[in-house]
Amino acid sequence: MTDKTSICCYHEDEGYSCSEPAQPSGLCYWHDPKIIKDKPEDIANLEQFARNGGMLRGISLKRAKLHGIDLVRHHQKTGFDMTNAELYRADLQEAHLFNLNLHNASLMKADLRESNVHCANLVGTNLLGIKWNGAKIENISIGKRIKQEKLALEAAKVGEQEIAIDYFEQAEEIYRDLRKAAEREGLFAMSGEYIRKELTMRRYQMPKNSFKRFVSKAIDIFCGYGEAPMRVIGFSMGLILVCAMLYLFTGLSYDSHIHVFNSDNDFSSNLFLFFNCIYYSVVTFTTLGYGDFTPIGFSRAIAAVEAFTGSFTIALFVVVFVKKMTR
Repeated sequence: MTDKTSICCYHEDEGYSCSEPAQPSGLCYWHDPKIIKDKPEDIANLEQFARNGGMLRGISLKRAKLHGIDLVRHHQKTGFDMTNAELYRADLQEAHLFNLNLHNASLMKADLRESNVHCANLVGTNLLGIKWNGAKIENISIGKRIKQEKLALEAAKVGEQEIAIDYFEQAEEIYRDLRKAAEREGLFAMSGEYIRKELTMRRYQMPKNSFKRFVSKAIDIFCGYGEAPMRVIGFSMGLILVCAMLYLFTGLSYDSHIHVFNSDNDFSSNLFLFFNCIYYSVVTFTTLGYGDFTPIGFSRAIAAVEAFTGSFTIALFVVVFVKKMTR
């Protein structure tokens, strides 16, 4: 029976503890951050350690030489659990990391060229400076926000603007690297998501009340930086409805009669008028101009703005939609 004093002292608050024999440092070989795993036999030993049920959570593989390692949990629905693992500058070229759980781990400046990271859990993982060239990244999960993005938002919330900008810059770099990796692999839908996040991180670095930030935000709202055609449709429908409401109260001319909302009219009459205003708003937005209804008074200004915005929005939708469909 192993002496408790010789057991690795690695422990997590969640209740996970390592039961491997301890080194003089009090930690086992794999959890000891002072030991660089760069020996030729480390690859085979780590593979065997994982397959024998060894605790991979929190292991320290800083600067480890693990070229071509196979950490795939074959014939299992879940991969090996390497939560909180340290893989700073680790050589993982051509490594097999399919379905690996790297939640809250650090892959900072790790070399993942030509590796298989398909279906890996990278939520909360430090992804800064990773070499992604040739890596298989289909279906990886990075969460709604990456680590640096969360830290930046927290810093901005407490007024630490310089720290926030630094983290936003890091987040922008990470999303840019992921976007390029996705493009190289032909994953254009994934690339589109990353470019939106990349440009959003860039926007957050701009002064809050600057014109550039306002324009960037407007582009994001209208079309998701060219990646969300449904936003263009939503904006179009919203504009048509708002203008129809305005026409209802500013009035339209039809067959030499003024049609405008009147509280003295019955409900059905005002409802019929509202439908006519929607019809006129659609005709104006699409610049069809049948000529049956004509604007009067303030309605002219509304119609001019709607017609100009409509022609611009339709052109924008065509560009965004074609961009998405030709990928």
